[in-house]
Amino acid sequence: MPSKELKAAIEAAQAASAVIQRLYRRNLTVTIKADKSPVTEADVRAEETIQNMLRARFPSYGFFGEETGRHAMDAESIWLVDPLDGTKSFVREAPFFSTQIALMRAGELVLGVSSASVYGEIAWAEAGGGAFLDGRPVRVSAVSQIADAFISTGNISAVAASSAAWARFGKLVGRVSRVRGYGDFVHYHLLVRGALDVVIESDVNILDIAALTVIVREAGGVFTDLSGRAVGLDSTSVLASNALLHAPVLAAMQG
Repeated sequence: MPSKELKAAIEAAQAASAVIQRLYRRNLTVTIKADKSPVTEADVRAEETIQNMLRARFPSYGFFGEETGRHAMDAESIWLVDPLDGTKSFVREAPFFSTQIALMRAGELVLGVSSASVYGEIAWAEAGGGAFLDGRPVRVSAVSQIADAFISTGNISAVAASSAAWARFGKLVGRVSRVRGYGDFVHYHLLVRGALDVVIESDVNILDIAALTVIVREAGGVFTDLSGRAVGLDSTSVLASNALLHAPVLAAMQG
């Protein structure tokens, strides 16, 4: 039985997706924030929708939003929200953007919703309840050998900037079966339904990956940073995979 938090997060993600879809391909004004990332009316209105819905039901919970920042971060339960993850793709009318909502309780990620409005696709999970994609249970692959693995990369600028890390990554690429670069929510949704086996990224923030962390774990996968550490508020990299490949791929990336 889905928790009241999961039901609310799904409803909020769907409402935000409706806002985003109405504004997609509308040539919106783009503003550049202090961190040099873009923001549009769709980002702002989608976050307002999510925040209003969640605060109405859970007024004592904290809220960490991409556009509105951190509020009540000392609360036991904190919503982590990226209303429009993939704004650059949204602006360029590339369909690689989504709404990400996660819940952190006592420092642990316990719930995640990932809604891809262009595809009409939504994934969700909560701790101990399994992972679902469009209402159907999903499970990561059982591929056990690097030589048979399909891997996907997103932002890997930090890997490329380190000659040692780039060399290790290059060797790994030479060992796998296929390399793709789906990016954003796309490769995580493919990972949890077993369509690929490993995701590597080196330039993310927690709001990009919090919900996906829970979904991957509940689908039977492993989700850490590139050093093998558990995901936390300060995480900036990703190694997500099925359980069988995580240790050998981590070893290959660490050298």
